This record gives sequence, structure tokens and C-alpha cells, in this order.
Amino acid sequence: MLVVAKIGTSSLTDASGRIDDDAVGKVCAEVAGLRAGGHRVIVVSSGAIAAGLPPLGLARPSDLPTLQAVAAVGQHRLMQTWDRHLDGHGLVPGQVLLAPTNFMERGPYLHARRTLLRLLELGVVPVVNENDAITDDEIRFGDNDRMAALVAHLVGADLLVLLTDTAGVLTADPRHDDGASLIEEIVEVDAALLALAGGTGSDRGSGGMTSKLAAARIAAWSGVRAVIAAATRPGVLGDAVGGVAGVGTVFVPHARRLSARKLWIAFAVGSAGTVVVDDGARAALTGRGVSLLPAGVVRVEGTFDDGAAVEIADPSGEVFAKGLVRHPSATITAWAGRRTGDLPADIGHEVVHRDDLVVLP
Repeated sequence: MLVVAKIGTSSLTDASGRIDDDAVGKVCAEVAGLRAGGHRVIVVSSGAIAAGLPPLGLARPSDLPTLQAVAAVGQHRLMQTWDRHLDGHGLVPGQVLLAPTNFMERGPYLHARRTLLRLLELGVVPVVNENDAITDDEIRFGDNDRMAALVAHLVGADLLVLLTDTAGVLTADPRHDDGASLIEEIVEVDAALLALAGGTGSDRGSGGMTSKLAAARIAAWSGVRAVIAAATRPGVLGDAVGGVAGVGTVFVPHARRLSARKLWIAFAVGSAGTVVVDDGARAALTGRGVSLLPAGVVRVEGTFDDGAAVEIADPSGEVFAKGLVRHPSATITAWAGRRTGDLPADIGHEVVHRDDLVVLP
């Protein structure tokens, strides 16, 4: 079995933000146990920003340049800890830093896939993180949760385990409700479930249960079984692999699988606005898989540039698709409802090309 195990910042660091040696050691011992059982493991590790704060004497900043500088300081400290503990089990780690282009563009996607699979062939334990120090928006990418799900898709994993500081998805917030209980299996991540999850996690990380649910949904639409479980649970990785009841919250994979690019558009990148289309355009987009043209646009909500991700809604307001626009909001507004023959002939007219459009499941 090929397992992707993601561990979050709150589970890797202590209250001061320093890397918790015991926490990393526990995960490494469990990774070694899986390897001894014949399984291959990729670790997705958060913690670079949190690990970089103490040596700089900083509280967690909010501006991007400082976050990236802190990540550059913390990343090698994080890897030193992984290296030391995996080496204690006779295992060799290999650092892999990924960026959005590794999932959006075919060339980088195939290159990242070849690299990860070759590392596994060599017996290496890949330790993956976002390339926080140089990317422009990765630091706000769900604290590695969504990226871990995309990595699972990338390598064709059998299982994604998202380790966190709770037992899984609960029926209520345990900080406010003593009667909260574990939801052991989820078939579909819907709006009600996302509302139940609430907001971000601890002050040391940028994720939370919402980002983990988004990651589990990506995994499900990749055909990968996902489990959200407590990092502190003894033998949690082995139990997740073995399908032990109560190990955490298990997400049932779907039979239909989306491509990596469409997974990114649908679930991983935030929406900058909404394009409202008429009923005829909705029928064409959902039934024939065509591009969205200006003639079908009713109005635009929000302000955005070309290349932005937008939701696509029908006249009733129901969002049924998502895509990357080929033109800024001002141009789409000016072209709304107009036929192709009435538009400038020297540029492309698609509002959203069919290759950049996903009808939401």
C-alpha cells in the first residue's frame, strides 16, 4: 500500500512554536513500522514557519515577505529533525518542496510524479512541504492539507492520513460541547459539514478542520480513501492502514475521478468572484462540456483579473461550476450577453475555456 501521511503544525510543535522532538519521533517510529510491513510512505510535513519563529524571536507575522523569510529559516531546522529520527530507524528521508505549478501544469506535474516515485523505488521516505519561501500564495494554502491530497492523487496513493490534534471530525466543537462525538465515516463532504467544521486551527498553523475536509474531498474525487485522525493516538498510522474501527473519520472514495488540474480548480484555489449565466448556458456547460462564451453571461459579481478562479452560477444563484477566466471582470461585464460576431476579432472570446472549467460534483 502507498500511504501519504500529513502532519500539521499544531501536532509537530509545542506551545512556544518549537519543533516537538517526541512528536516527530512518534511519527517516524510509525512510518518505520509501515515500511517494515511492506508499505511505502510519503510524509507531508507542515511546521517550517512555526519552526522559524523562535530563533528569530518573532510572533507569527501576517505579511507575506516575513512569512516567507521565517519559512526559509525554519525549513532546514524542520528537515534536520526528520532526518535524525528517520535515521534512527535506518531510513533515509528526501526533501521535496512543491509549488502550485506542480499540479497546474502538465510538465511540472509529471516531473514531480517521476521524482516522488523514483524516491520510493530507492527506499527513501519523501518528506514533502510547500515551497513557502518563494511562492506567492502557497502559505495560505490550507496548511498543506489540500497539497497532501493532491500529492496522493499525483502518486496514485491508496490512503491519505491527515494527522491533527483532534480524534477526527466531531458532531460539535469539543471546546464548547462535552457531548461531541466522533463521526466515523463520511460519504460526501457537503456545505452543512463544512459549516460544522468552523474556521482555522491553532495560532501556530494556518489550517483547521475546514481545510482537512477540503483535502478529504479532493482525495475522495481522486479515488483515494482518506482518514482524519489524532496524531497522538498510539499506532494511528498502522490502524488507518488496517482499517481499524474508530481510528478517526474515514472518507469513502468516489468511483469517478477528476484530473489533477480540475481538482485544483474545483477544490484547492479560492474563488475571486461569480459569473452568473442564463439557463441555456448552464445546460450547454453541464450537458455538452463546452466553453463559456459571453453570450451566455448575465452579469458578473466581484472584481478580478484574467486567470482568476470564479464560481459559475445560474439565475437562481445556484453555483454549479467553477473555472479560470480568460478575461478580467470589467471585460466580461462589457461583453455580457453579446454574440461572438459583435466582439473584437483579434482576441479569444471564451470567458472560461472548457479545459479550465469544472462542473462541480
